[in-house]
Amino acid sequence: MSELTNLGVKAIRDGVTDGSFTAREVAEAFNTAVADAAELNAFIVTTPDHALAAADAADAKRARGEDLGIMGGVPIGMKDLFATKGVQTTAASHILEGFTPEYESTVSQKLWDAGAGMLGKLNLDQFAMGSSNETSYFGNVNSPWRKEGSNAAMSPGGSSGGSSSAVAARIAPAATGTDTGGSIRQPAAFTGICGIKPTYGRCSRWGVVAFASSLDQAGPMARSVEDCAIMLEAMAGFDPKDATSLQMDVPAWEAGLDADLKGKKIGIPKEYRMDGTDEEILKSWEQGKEWLRDAGATIVDVSLPHTKYALPAYYIVAPAEASSNLARYDGVRYGLRDLPDGAGLQDMYAATRAAGFGDEVKRRILIGTYVLSAGFYDAYYTQAQKIRTLVSQDFEKAFAQCDAILAPTTPTASFPLGSLNEDPLTMYLNDVFAVPASLAGLPAMSVPATVNSDGLPLGLQIVGKPFDEQGVLNAGLAIQQRAGFAAQPEKWW
Repeated sequence: MSELTNLGVKAIRDGVTDGSFTAREVAEAFNTAVADAAELNAFIVTTPDHALAAADAADAKRARGEDLGIMGGVPIGMKDLFATKGVQTTAASHILEGFTPEYESTVSQKLWDAGAGMLGKLNLDQFAMGSSNETSYFGNVNSPWRKEGSNAAMSPGGSSGGSSSAVAARIAPAATGTDTGGSIRQPAAFTGICGIKPTYGRCSRWGVVAFASSLDQAGPMARSVEDCAIMLEAMAGFDPKDATSLQMDVPAWEAGLDADLKGKKIGIPKEYRMDGTDEEILKSWEQGKEWLRDAGATIVDVSLPHTKYALPAYYIVAPAEASSNLARYDGVRYGLRDLPDGAGLQDMYAATRAAGFGDEVKRRILIGTYVLSAGFYDAYYTQAQKIRTLVSQDFEKAFAQCDAILAPTTPTASFPLGSLNEDPLTMYLNDVFAVPASLAGLPAMSVPATVNSDGLPLGLQIVGKPFDEQGVLNAGLAIQQRAGFAAQPEKWW
């Protein structure tokens, strides 16, 4: 059954629908693959029974001649940031270890309603804070990729590193991710898969553990643009329980896929040619321009002048919101409680948070609390919000001249685990190309382009106008068809 694990979302759904194989056969194949890939540490919790139950429901529907749904018979991985009823949800933090929600997140419920099943809860950087998947309480996630001629463990990217690793290793056909400042796109680029962050508000945040509420957005990660379109269609939609949810109909993104870009203009931002960007990344960017020209697009130069301020602004806004959101973890209602002998309430708060939060989470809470404090609010937080507005205005002006923007996803390929641990600033720079679209709430996608001289994947990023996921997906499809990316990691796990 190993060939079944090479299939993506569309192939599985269509195969189950036409009777080429049963949903149960698919679920069993992926459950076995997950169990055999423990060395990747991609899953915190596995739920083989959930996958089998959903598969049996899909097979029963088919036997009755009923519609299976757009994700019918497809087992997926669920990032452990989404609340799943009756299944532990931890955000990869000790402070939530053992927490079992009594409710289902809106996004996961939509996926189950569309016919998907759950293989398990995927590992991530703790509270989605990180770019390498090394801050999880449950241990590092290993990328299935290795440098040619080396056995060094590589980073799968972050924070959705469990998702990217599982999809790239063929132990899940697709997975959910969340993107606050690049946490879908950067890991997708590192592992040679596709991932799209939709327009802010397109997918409900209800039931998703919050990091930075004005930035967090859920999205799909899969091995093709088509699979991302299908899964996003299942995930998206208005939710009255989320005040930031877009009250808009969900377009038929799968049906609307079209790689013909005649009449479209693709912008190339001059400010993204940054010092320190890998030469092979820049070369793949040039290749991307040629692919889009070949698809019929016109390439135009655009300017995003406030790009260099986007990353520092993000690392003020996101920690500020995190320090507020994470105040709820106090040891009183749920999760970890550390109560030293003779301790009062404040002592319990302090002991619980000291034991429960990891170093990176503590670092960001401290930064966030500092920039929101009385003497520094205007100097830091207010200024960062002004920069955010300017970044959004840059994109508005650029989109007056083009339909979408092409840029690298990351400044480098994946790096060995542990190599940047002592240098948080270099780690933060990994998100330099991803953060501007997050600050502006725009749809953005990473598509695999090529492999570098070390045999590691490189991704290209398409940023679109607000609500124009279709344009982003279509440009991604044009790149996918011309890149012909078929590289796979050699199995070592």
